[in-house]
Amino acid sequence: MRFFFTKSDRLLKRPDFLRLTAKGRRCQNNNFIAVFAPGKTERTRLGITVSRKIGNAAVRNRIKRFTREYFRLNRHKNTGNLDINIIAKKEAVNLSSAQAFLSLQNIFDKTTTIARGLYH
Repeated sequence: MRFFFTKSDRLLKRPDFLRLTAKGRRCQNNNFIAVFAPGKTERTRLGITVSRKIGNAAVRNRIKRFTREYFRLNRHKNTGNLDINIIAKKEAVNLSSAQAFLSLQNIFDKTTTIARGLYH
């Protein structure tokens, strides 16, 4: 199994984020919000939003690193072709890597469960 996180696995363009915000479904837990919709490509793509309200650059980058790493290692669990935007809440600042992974696992499980019911 290949554990890459390439440019084609990322949501990069503003119109993609706006489409998700306008037409996507939402689910959340204490630390993250996930906005998702069927993707336009054949693979699941990930976008990460961490506002400047969350903390300084080091804190924001740490949260993004944890999110990318979780997605990279657990991509095989996400079947289908969803576009997912993970939005960090202020509570995500103090998470250890293990806590962040558990929270992300929870949010991705919710996302795939809802998506299976709606889009398949």
